[in-house]
Amino acid sequence: MAGPKNPTWQNPLRDERDKRVPRIAGPCSMVIFGVTGDLSRKKLMPAIYDLANRGLLPPGFALVGFARRDYADEDFAQVVLNAVKAHARTPFRQEVWDHLAEGIRFVQGSFDDDKAFATLAETLAALDTERGTGGNHAFYLSIPPNMFPVVLNQLSEHGLAQPDNTDAAGRKPWRRVVIEKPFGHDLESAQELNALVNGVFPEETVFRIDHYLGKETVQNILALRFANQLYDPIWNANYVDHVQITMAEDIGLGGRAGYYDGIGAARDVIQNHLLQLLALTAMEEPISFQPKQLQAEKIKVLSATKLVEPLDETTARGQYADGWQGGEQVVGLLNEEGFDPESRTETYAAITLEVDTRRWAGVPFYLRTGKRLGRRVTEIAVMFKRAPHLPFDQTMTEDLGQNALVIRVQPDEGITTRFGSKVPGSSMEVRDVNMDFSYGEAFTESSPEAYERLILDVLLGVPSLFPVNAEVELSWGILDPVLEHWATEGKPEPYEAGTWGPSSADEMLARTGREWRRP
Repeated sequence: MAGPKNPTWQNPLRDERDKRVPRIAGPCSMVIFGVTGDLSRKKLMPAIYDLANRGLLPPGFALVGFARRDYADEDFAQVVLNAVKAHARTPFRQEVWDHLAEGIRFVQGSFDDDKAFATLAETLAALDTERGTGGNHAFYLSIPPNMFPVVLNQLSEHGLAQPDNTDAAGRKPWRRVVIEKPFGHDLESAQELNALVNGVFPEETVFRIDHYLGKETVQNILALRFANQLYDPIWNANYVDHVQITMAEDIGLGGRAGYYDGIGAARDVIQNHLLQLLALTAMEEPISFQPKQLQAEKIKVLSATKLVEPLDETTARGQYADGWQGGEQVVGLLNEEGFDPESRTETYAAITLEVDTRRWAGVPFYLRTGKRLGRRVTEIAVMFKRAPHLPFDQTMTEDLGQNALVIRVQPDEGITTRFGSKVPGSSMEVRDVNMDFSYGEAFTESSPEAYERLILDVLLGVPSLFPVNAEVELSWGILDPVLEHWATEGKPEPYEAGTWGPSSADEMLARTGREWRRP
């Protein structure tokens, strides 16, 4: 005889705490504006396919492209297929593609074309019926910032920004907007942009993409700091001498003048990527990993972060000149196609910051970024104070540097700890050695691309990896004085391509008895 049913039993596969089954997006579609651009072709389309290949998209998912090209749905599907085969991370499977292709649509038109947006509204309504997308639509603005007002106004005018209907269960469908950087070019323009976006989409439905925050290694900063008691007692000014955050690229800017000239390295990288990395490195432990708790702690850090002055001595900027890189002779920025020969756009920027909190008082944070540097690398290096070395004489430790914990964001993702060890032999000689953790060797599963994680979070409505208004505006408030200072102070200092930047950057650290770490 069967026993009584347990009324409290729940299917474990429906338990949110169960980690055996990943979270899968519910019925929805994604509309990409600027779908014919490089970002869409190299990152967004492959990421959507990879999510489908991993079983993380709903069966009826739909992808809608919006552009001026005169494509039929089948033509656009071929464009997506070519992008997937060229750039997808996961292996190509025909059955996955066939299923995904059933939901691909294309709408032709310009951003100021009312008729095109009326067609878009009709297309999404049809997908709600044909694919069961349920009125849930995300709009990805992969377009120049000066086009935001036009597209946002069109979405509002055609009733696409805010749904006015409910489903059979009385639930209101969601609408979300995804914005690519740059989020303005200074504090004032960022505030105007935020007001413009929030006039159409409430802040909780706005997702500002910073693809660095989607990288596994960046998210691992939180695990490293808050899941391990090992580092917590020394993660403060008592033991940390300084922190270096570096994003170096070995490529030049040929063909990118239209985007980069007049923007420069500081606006392009420091305002978003590097200040976000600083916030994750310096933040206090959140109450939980809920989005609002994470954002609150990052906002506290950015509110306490300020420039170290005088700016002539604590900042540096440069512009790459002719040189050798990768065995090839390369031209300087002023000789790159499309750049003004008198351009004052910096391709290297370094600044000194301090976080005015009890934990970090007196610890300088050095942020640097540049093009045509020695190699491509992004890392956070926490440099510790030197030990007193009381039992050792100078000859025993002359080859010993500072202890360091280095988080490698890209490439070769992982963590390195540098410490002193005795050299084998009869004498007491201490030298630096490294202990490495590598993602590629430690886990059998390869890390997903940042855009996979970010797009999935958009569809799930999880905003923890996306900067909110306050973070964007605080970041501009930190950087603006540097940009204003540089605007009145001559030109960037030339540095040879393939080196590690201008001499003024080395002098910036040398004034305090420090030096840049060579990645």
